[in-house]
Amino acid sequence: GGARAIVFNRLSARNFSLQVGATMAAAAVAPGLGEHWRKELPNHAVICRLKEQAAKAEPPSGDQRARLALPRDLMFGLGGELFLWDGERSAFYALSLRSLGGGEHDNLGRYQTLLCINPPFFEVYQTLLSPTQQYVALIGTKGLAILELPKRWGKNSEFEGGRAVINCSTIPIAERFFTSSTSLTLKHAAWYPSEMLEPHIVLLTSDNTIRIYSLNSPQTAVKVITLSNADEETLRLNKGRTYTALIGETAVAFDFGPLAAVPKNITGQRGKAEEVLAYPLYILYENGETFLTYLSLLHSTGSLGKLLGPLPMHPAAEDNYGYDACAVLCLPCIPNILVIATDSGMLYHCVVLEGEEDDEQMSVKSWDSKVDLIPSLYVFECVELELMLKLAPRKGEEPLEPDFSCPIKLHRDPKCPSRYHCTHDAGVHSVGLTWIHKLHKFLDSDEEDKDSLQELGAEQKCFVEHILCTMPLSCRQPASIQGFWIVSDILGPTMVCLTSTYECITKPLLSAVHPASPPLLCTTEDSQVIASPLRILAESQDPFERHIRKILSRSSANPLLLKAADKESSPPPEECLQLLSRATQVFREEYILKQDLALEEIHRRVKLLREQKKKQLEDLGYCREERKSLREMAERLAEKYEEAKEKQEDIVNRMKKVLRSIHSQLPVLSDSEKDMKKELQTIQEQLRHLGNAIKQVSVNSLEDEGCGQGRCGTQLMFYPEEIQLLWLPLAF
Repeated sequence: GGARAIVFNRLSARNFSLQVGATMAAAAVAPGLGEHWRKELPNHAVICRLKEQAAKAEPPSGDQRARLALPRDLMFGLGGELFLWDGERSAFYALSLRSLGGGEHDNLGRYQTLLCINPPFFEVYQTLLSPTQQYVALIGTKGLAILELPKRWGKNSEFEGGRAVINCSTIPIAERFFTSSTSLTLKHAAWYPSEMLEPHIVLLTSDNTIRIYSLNSPQTAVKVITLSNADEETLRLNKGRTYTALIGETAVAFDFGPLAAVPKNITGQRGKAEEVLAYPLYILYENGETFLTYLSLLHSTGSLGKLLGPLPMHPAAEDNYGYDACAVLCLPCIPNILVIATDSGMLYHCVVLEGEEDDEQMSVKSWDSKVDLIPSLYVFECVELELMLKLAPRKGEEPLEPDFSCPIKLHRDPKCPSRYHCTHDAGVHSVGLTWIHKLHKFLDSDEEDKDSLQELGAEQKCFVEHILCTMPLSCRQPASIQGFWIVSDILGPTMVCLTSTYECITKPLLSAVHPASPPLLCTTEDSQVIASPLRILAESQDPFERHIRKILSRSSANPLLLKAADKESSPPPEECLQLLSRATQVFREEYILKQDLALEEIHRRVKLLREQKKKQLEDLGYCREERKSLREMAERLAEKYEEAKEKQEDIVNRMKKVLRSIHSQLPVLSDSEKDMKKELQTIQEQLRHLGNAIKQVSVNSLEDEGCGQGRCGTQLMFYPEEIQLLWLPLAF
């Protein structure tokens, strides 16, 4: 739908890192499998049965319409299965989406029924699956019950091997409390997000109190958090409403943030104490104020669990960003990003950052003598949803702003953490925050100029898609959404939606908001690696692609329109003509004109590229001629080099001969000749000694022969050379 973003230019953040849970890309879908189950699901026996029940039901009265105005969610998914709640039978219908993709007609009537052993006495308007996927919360305004899912076994891993009807254990929560307090209503409920502990359910009641119950002791609250003064609650009007409720100082919703370390100034720890991990709980009041508390069922250190707030919002606004707040959602990233919704269709994207010392941190609601350094909310952008279609005015009439408001329910996207969905009486919107990655880079950088964030917001705005419109005209009664779920299995990311008449609508979701795949563990960044010219050339084309995407981006769209159930409630022809004119105008302005602009840009780009190609071809021909001339010149230089080398060798040989003759005629011996002379003299001395040694060896051999014949008994002793020469004549 139409979205207008208002970006504020103040955001001071230091030493924070944005960790957007990296999500994988869309899983591969078997050819034709996703389209087949989307086509067959509206014809399933469960959908047809619920549709018949809705058609036979009587029109709602005034009180029933007020109850129906509550945002409902009677459907959830688990893997490849879809669970739908039947209020008449107090049972769940579990049907397999994978079997619908097989193409067998018998699978349209196959499902399992999960009956409640102890059915709830109140009307269920919301179902909520636990983090451990073992329990389902049945939430109503006058009570809450927990249904335990049965065990699975068998070939297809069905409940109790595939039995058609199964009795399920049901645990009522705070039954005596809601029965004794007739004026008390349940405003919001959520599971405690821990998967390691036993399941706990958190309740927000109309007496401005949060209570936490365990399934082991469902009638006694484990923890109680009071959100208002006792004196304020004693002042009541005739109808039981308090003065704080009239001025909007009552909590309407809450949401948990990811597990984080609690600041030491809140826990009261000093020194090098271990960090206390807790879940931040953001509590939204009807007047737009947001409070914060940290919850941990494992620790009860210091002031853990104390109410902090209201959190200051920057930049400040006179109306405190609306007085009709109805829902809050915390996206799973660090720093946390809060989405605050109002009944008028306004969405505020707030970044939760630590408070600064110069901020006014004194809280009116904390009731503590100390001043707590609490976080602040920095409103990054504001988005206005198009709840009703804005039709073109008739001739002579002024355009009228549609005066329609309804509660909005926010849903997380299990596939993409940076995207969420909004359901309300007028349809469904999908919102994607494409600026989270840019914000991550900005917070990680050491930039001192925080005003540059305004440019970031002007370039990166959120992506809003109007998926379904159930109230295109003011004359139509709103068809509230009964169930909403995102199928994130291998069947493909698909939205499944049920209306109040149990019309089943399925639509594939856009993948433009999906984040990039996370890098592998083995990949390391090397700053010394030089990119190739081809890669640089390929990456240089991205700005033009982004430019075309920016031109083709739409600020409004034609959503799916839900037709009237009966012909009598059909709109008059004049309003149908306005609706057709509006659709035609959207197609002309958001599709045809933008495609024409993109086509002109592409033609202009092609013309420039052709001129550049022509110039590059001319340069290429010139370079070829230059290469040919350089090659010929290189051949000539090579021949000259060979000739010069031969001449140089001849000259070197002649110089050697001249130097040799000059040295031979010198009267004085050179150093080398002197060394040669010494070496020759040494050799002569060595030869003389060797000759003497040879003579000695020959004499010894003759003497050995004479001694062997007995003619000589005298032994020749080894004496020095001079004595041996004198002794030899005497021996003979």
